Amino acid sequence: MASEYWGRIGDELTHKPLDRALLTALLEQTDGLGPVADLGCGPGHVTGWLADHGVRSVGIDLSPAMVGIARREHPRAEFRVGDLLRLPAEDGEFGAAVALYSVIHLEPSEMRAAFEEMRRVMRPSGRVLVAFHVGTEVRHLAEWWGLEVDVDFRFFETERVIGWLKDVGLTVEASLERTSHPREAETRRAYVMARRAD
Repeated sequence: MASEYWGRIGDELTHKPLDRALLTALLEQTDGLGPVADLGCGPGHVTGWLADHGVRSVGIDLSPAMVGIARREHPRAEFRVGDLLRLPAEDGEFGAAVALYSVIHLEPSEMRAAFEEMRRVMRPSGRVLVAFHVGTEVRHLAEWWGLEVDVDFRFFETERVIGWLKDVGLTVEASLERTSHPREAETRRAYVMARRAD
């Protein structure tokens, strides 16, 4: 799946001005705090974008195949194989973190633990930007782009995600929702920005 995924979404930020603007805002607010983690980085296109904008970026993904493609395509960034629930990172290693559509593969019961890990690896005043599909459904795919898969996409209500972030001690600074772009799956999408206050 990794090669197909890279081929189809590797340039998606080109068509997502809001995503680029939010990433830029994240970088401006955490300038000088340290490297930025891209959690659930897939083939590393967001990690690479961050590196191209002058910050040390570290992509983390569960899939060794995705990480392999990411290392090949974005040699200026660092990549690690790892789980959102047990991040391969030191306490306070990062000044910021992004998790764009990676938490959608977690069970609701795992969300708090994932956000606790995000908080753990961020420095005080560090920020996290989380993006996800809005709703309550679970979409299971057995076939995707002509390939056999076994994957769930979990939709979350924005207020529920905000609640999880607050539960682990993060201060939510902004949230917004948008409709999908023509090149995306037709879902409503949300972004939440939160800060580690201590």
